[in-house]
Amino acid sequence: MSEVPPERPADLVAAYAEQFPPLEAAREDGLLCRGGDLHPVRLLAAYSRGIFPWYSEDMPLLWWSPAPRCILPLDKFRLPRRSIRTLRKAGFRLSCDAAFAEVMLQCAGPRRREQGTWITRDMFRAYVRLHEMGYAHSIETWQGDTLVGGLYGVSLGRAFFGESMFHRVSEASRAALTGLVDLLRLRGTLLLDCQQDTPHIMGMGGELVSRPAFEELLERSVRQEEDPACPLRWQPWRERYIHDGRQWHEVDHR
Repeated sequence: MSEVPPERPADLVAAYAEQFPPLEAAREDGLLCRGGDLHPVRLLAAYSRGIFPWYSEDMPLLWWSPAPRCILPLDKFRLPRRSIRTLRKAGFRLSCDAAFAEVMLQCAGPRRREQGTWITRDMFRAYVRLHEMGYAHSIETWQGDTLVGGLYGVSLGRAFFGESMFHRVSEASRAALTGLVDLLRLRGTLLLDCQQDTPHIMGMGGELVSRPAFEELLERSVRQEEDPACPLRWQPWRERYIHDGRQWHEVDHR
């Protein structure tokens, strides 16, 4: 993908989006293309088309759009009974955007049965920048003052694109996901994209949808939420929320 000359930000989003091939050109494993960079506007353009980066340090920058696509309908989210009992007793505390960089670093840490990480140094810097711009967000799970779980993702319009989660204590990532679902319901979100199916997500209501079905939902969630008055076409999420142990409350705008 070639570089795009600087223009008005909204025009730049469109120019970057047009550089990507048609989604139908993706390989069976979901790989769509390679190259380009992690410029914030390119990332927003990619997500607006249902495309995301995924690669490791020793690989070129790879862009993916798998089909079928894993989503988590907010009205179908459910917790296993054992998790419900554990969460009631765990005494977790939830927060939003209180430790975005730390959540990313924890997600990038070593995991059992996995070697290396796809959250490269460039990825880390790019998503922290999106967070500073109001387009990437995190949910944190705490025990006392210790961060024990969390997740992060990208928000555009009425869509949230989940990127990664972690836990250091049993059920802490489920607590974060439960908090995310509750917050997205409060915000009127239509699409929670999980990218690829895992037993963890599928066991909590995840569904696989066809490419046409995903694109239709993406259209309603992202493209129809464009704001002509916003330089980057979508209003950033600037609201601040606190969790009182039962539900989220909006406190102010940053």
